[in-house]
Amino acid sequence: MARTMLISQVERRRRRKFIINAVFRYTILTVVALVMIYPIIWLVGATFKTNNEIFTSINFMPSRIDFTPYINGWKTRTKFTFTTFFLNTFSFVIPKILFCLITSTLVAYGFARFNFPLKKVFFSILMATMFLPSVVTRIPLYILWKNLGLLNTYVPLVAPTLFANEPFFVFMLIQFMRSIPTYLDEAATIDGCNSFGILTMILLPALKPALISCTIFQFVWSFNDFLGPLIYVTSLGKYPVSLALKMSIDQSSGIVEWNQILAMSFLALLPALILFFCCQRYFVEGVTSSGVKG
Repeated sequence: MARTMLISQVERRRRRKFIINAVFRYTILTVVALVMIYPIIWLVGATFKTNNEIFTSINFMPSRIDFTPYINGWKTRTKFTFTTFFLNTFSFVIPKILFCLITSTLVAYGFARFNFPLKKVFFSILMATMFLPSVVTRIPLYILWKNLGLLNTYVPLVAPTLFANEPFFVFMLIQFMRSIPTYLDEAATIDGCNSFGILTMILLPALKPALISCTIFQFVWSFNDFLGPLIYVTSLGKYPVSLALKMSIDQSSGIVEWNQILAMSFLALLPALILFFCCQRYFVEGVTSSGVKG
């Protein structure tokens, strides 16, 4: 009887300790989450405020809901609306994603599944380019596209992806492929599959989480890219969203409509947020499964 009571007390003490630790952890996580997400909440609220209210109130709730900043911000002060700028952005972001996935997969397949001379040397060079700042290649690439007469087009933004210019994605896919057993390739070879058939029918279905992770990364980086379009695109009618938002901050008139700028900034965040929440299950799996594997 005494032993049973002692065990019961120990169990209650352990349960109490577990509850206290859980409450403490979730309290800390909640506070940190609120601190991190508050700027986004404030951004959403500020899109419905007037300019004066934005700078006089720290409360994220507007005094009244007014969609005028969205309407006027979408129209802009030019002959183009943000419809044009969003279409311009998607017109080069989508090809960049497609070409990046195709070329990165092919290069990763070669490194992960084939042995060829100087393989380790080429892989070392590939990894070295991952740490090369993109600003180093800006001037040579600008001179190249200028001599080819391709400035003020989206070709300079899309063409590099035809050559697997994102070593981070190649590395991620290589590690993911190395986690797939090679006996699947051997079984497919026995059944008559060639190398291309193994890639398309065996590896690609298994690469789905990693490919979705690459898609999300490439979409966010390309959609938010400012320096590339700033250098290569000069016509207002070809501006992407990133340049259009900068154009909206026009201080020549002395008045900056910050509520309109914030409204368009929030709309610019939505595509990436929607894509992430639709694919977050595959994104987490792709990132966690692409760890370093020998």
